[in-house]
Formats: sequence, structure tokens, C-alpha cells
Amino acid sequence: MLKIAKGRISYLAVLGAVFFMAIQVTANLTLPSLTSNIVNNGVATGDIGYIWKIGIQMVGFSLISIAAAICNVFLAARTSQMLGKNLRTDIYHKVINFSNDEYDQIETSSLITRTTNDVVQIQNVGIIMLRMMLMAPIMLIGASFLAYNKDHQLTTVFLVVLPIMALFIGFLLYFAVPMFRAMQTKTDRINRIFREGLTGVRVIRAFRQDQFEQDRFEDANQDYTKNAINVNVLMALAFPVMTMIMSGTNIAIIWFGAKLIGTQSMQVGNLIAFMTYAMQILMSFMMMSMVFVFIPRAQASAKRIQEVLNLHSALKVADTPKKINPDASTHTLSFDHVTYRYRKAEMPALNDIDFQAKSGQTVAIIGGTGSGKTSLINLIPRFYDVEDGAIKLDNINVADMSLDQLRKAVSLVPQKATLFTGTLRDNMRYGKDDATDDEIWHALELARAKDFVAENPEGLDLHVEQGGGNFSGGQRQRLAIARALVKQAIVYIFDDSFSALDFKTDAELRGELRNDPHIQKSITIIVAQRIATVADADLILVLDNGKLVGKGTHDELRKTNKVYQEIIKSQIRKEADK
Repeated sequence: MLKIAKGRISYLAVLGAVFFMAIQVTANLTLPSLTSNIVNNGVATGDIGYIWKIGIQMVGFSLISIAAAICNVFLAARTSQMLGKNLRTDIYHKVINFSNDEYDQIETSSLITRTTNDVVQIQNVGIIMLRMMLMAPIMLIGASFLAYNKDHQLTTVFLVVLPIMALFIGFLLYFAVPMFRAMQTKTDRINRIFREGLTGVRVIRAFRQDQFEQDRFEDANQDYTKNAINVNVLMALAFPVMTMIMSGTNIAIIWFGAKLIGTQSMQVGNLIAFMTYAMQILMSFMMMSMVFVFIPRAQASAKRIQEVLNLHSALKVADTPKKINPDASTHTLSFDHVTYRYRKAEMPALNDIDFQAKSGQTVAIIGGTGSGKTSLINLIPRFYDVEDGAIKLDNINVADMSLDQLRKAVSLVPQKATLFTGTLRDNMRYGKDDATDDEIWHALELARAKDFVAENPEGLDLHVEQGGGNFSGGQRQRLAIARALVKQAIVYIFDDSFSALDFKTDAELRGELRNDPHIQKSITIIVAQRIATVADADLILVLDNGKLVGKGTHDELRKTNKVYQEIIKSQIRKEADK
């Protein structure tokens, strides 16, 4: 908890909260003594003037207590909310800068829970600590001291009451703390199943698994609910039991106090004050116990958040990064005997990949499912780092470049076309903030997306729903390609980005790319499954089980490469079957 808060809260605000809490408690502890004086010296003697005098003092201390409480609550709330804000910012910043290796370690649903629910737990405990945690010990010590001063004989009642309270609170903590800790894991499970249901709703419906998914969610929901009910029932027992203990304490104090008053060993006002101090002592003890119930859950949340913050990116950036010249007339991209292995994998995903490409060239990558095509192109913008060998851009190892410059030099269209909520113009400017409308329309024309955008009266102001849900799969893919083309890059990567396009649109799009002046100065890499898509590439890389089993032109490979020949035959057979 303290480690999480360090550097994310204002220590001046914390000191202010402590200061105002001390004033509030001092004022509250003064009131019973003033009540005692009114009864002993005013009511008993009939001195109305004294009653008015002390009464005005009590009003003054009450106003001071209220003002101090308002200031304390304000500072406590502000501090806890700022802690939550800073934690969410730090987690998001950390996650955004993760390499893909770190993403593989923590589930997305868990990251969402840690950024929302876990941070809320920290916030709640933050305000509790600056309120209850401060008030309870100060009031407990102060009230105990003042109660002892009023009558030390009656304080023996606490020797019986406090151990009983301690045993009951220990019982609560023993059963409640594990349940509170389990809440976060169960929340993760609900989030994961709910997220899978939302993202995979079409698959669920297609396979008629609606009931199965509902049952799965119901099971997780029931498990969470059962745990929450048990916790709440257990915590609900606290208040009636504590009320019974306090009532019993009051009865004992009145019983023994009446005897002391009867023997004139104690004044009535002192008994009233002692009863008030007794309630303050017991309430303080209960507040401290409640804090210790909530702290373990917050501690579990803090540990989960710290796991995210402690993850260090596997991508190491050089102290003095080397720079490339984006305006150079020619560029080169080379893989120098590159080997890559996923975290904890026994076998490399890519083994000894070696090739070179120059400006104006199109490199196509083809191979069976799981052959390592996407793994290869993910190494270029350093989503992962190579295990052995080197990837060089303009003869500079990408590991020696800053991630900012490297990723500015690379424009990627991923397998899944992702669009963001907003306007079409905002999406197109994602890689180039200052892109003009003319540049956007040019990119849309290259990507064969201009027609269906121009047909809409809103044009570039067309609203894009979450994930691009208001476009078809082929339209989303073309818009994602256009977005990549708006960015003026050195290397353009199309990761199976033409799969949703028909053969005619595919051919037209690739023809537009070949004839575009800027693309002719860049390096184009195409990952594809169809022979027709890669046939006119300058260099075709054939992958099989992570190994480069062939490279050359279409004519060369179809004559000499067995794997490439098998791919051609399988696709010809499919066409014939149609």
C-alpha cells in the first residue's frame, strides 16, 4: 500500500488531513468534559449563567469540530481520488508501452479489473485511512486518558469489554479476509467470460452455444454472488454484536457508577462524561477493526497493481539511439540470420531467417498456418525482440534505434482491421496528425475505399462505431489499409490484409500500390495466403514451421520449391472444386 502511494499523493495534503483530524478529535473529546461541568457546577447548583457560559463554549467547540471535519474530508477525498487518478494513468501508460511479451503474461480482463476495480479498492482504503485510521487511535488514546481521569475505578470495566471485542473482531478477520481477497479473482473471471461473450457473440450464435455461454457466465456470477453474500452476512453480524457489547458496557458503567454516586465517590456529571468517553473508546476500537477488515482486500489489490507496474518491458532502448534519415533516396531492410522464440516456448517460432529488401521492392511472405509469417513481421516494429541475429533498417540495427523513430518509419496493417470510435477523418489521421483531406482521399483511392466513402453524404465526417461495426469486413480492411497509407513510412507491412477482398479488388489495390510514387520509394511487405496476391512480388519468402525454405520470384519458386508448389496445387485444386 505505502509503495503504491509513494510519489502519487500530496504529502502536504496528508499532513493537512492529519492536522484537521487532530483538531476534530480534540474538540470532540472536550465536549464530554464540558457536559460534565455543566451538570456538576451548573445544573446541580442552579447557576444559569454558568450553564450559558459553558453552553456557548460547547457550541464553539462543535463548530470547530464541524469545520475541521469538513476540511479533513475534503483533503482525504482529494488525496484518495488523486491517488486513483495517478494509478490509472501510470497503469495505462505502462500497459500501452508493453511489448507483446508482457501482454502475453497478464490477461486483458485482468488488466481491466486492475485498472478499475482494484484502483477503486485502493481509493476507498485511502479515504478510510485518512478518516478512520487517523481518528480511531487518537480518539482511543485521548478518550482512555480522559475516562481514567474522571474515575479510574470504572475503567476496570474495559478490562472485560475490550478482550471480548478483540476476540469477536479476530473471528471476523479470520473468516472475512480470505473472502475479500477472493473477490478480486472472481471479478477477473466474470470480466473474462463477459468480454469473451461480447467479442465472440457471432461465433456463439453461429454454433448455437448461447445456453452454454449463459450457463458459464451464470456459474461465475453465482460464485461471485455467493462469496459476496457470505462476506456481507458476516460483516452484518458486526453491528448488532457491537451494539450489544456497547449496550452491555453502558449498563455496567451505570450499574457501578450508580453505586459510586450513592457513596458520593463520583459526581453525576462525571458519570455522564465517562459514559460518553466509553462510547468513544468502543467506537474507536470498532473503527480500527473495520479498517483491518478492508486493508487486506486493498492490499491484495495493491499487490495486483504492483505486478503490472513492476513488469519491465523486454525491449531495451539504447542510451544514445542511432537515427536514420527518412528523406534518404533509398532505404534497405535486412534480416541477418534472425531467430526468435516466444516466451517459455521450447522451439523457436522463427529460425535463421535471412533476406534483404530495397526501396521500391515488394516482399511477399507465404506459408501454411503457424509457419511464422505474422511472427516475422512483428519483429520489424519491435513488438518482440529477436533471440539471435539482427534486423537492420538502412544498415542500422532496429534495437539501436528509438522505438519512436522506428515505429514512425513503419506502417502496419494488422490481420484484424481495427477502427476506433469517432469520425472517419480521425481514424485516417491516426498515423499522421496533420494529414490533409486531399492526402486522406488519395489514400482512400489507393485502398479502393473512395467510392463507398464518397457515396455517403457525411464523407470524411462519417461516424465510425466501436470497432468499425457500421462497415463490412472488406470495407474495414480497406479503411485500415488507407489509414496505413496516409502515414508517410519507409516500410509498409500488410499482414494478410487482402484476405477479405475479392480477386478483382485485390488486384486493383496492388496495382495502385505499385504505381504510387511514394510507395515506389518505400519497401512493401505483404503477408498473404493466396498465390495471386504474391505472384507479382519482387521477392517471395516461403516459410514452413518457422524456417525459410525458399526465396525468389514466383517463376523461380514454382519450378524449384516443393512447399511453394504444394501451395499452388492446393489452391488450384480448390478453384477446380468450386
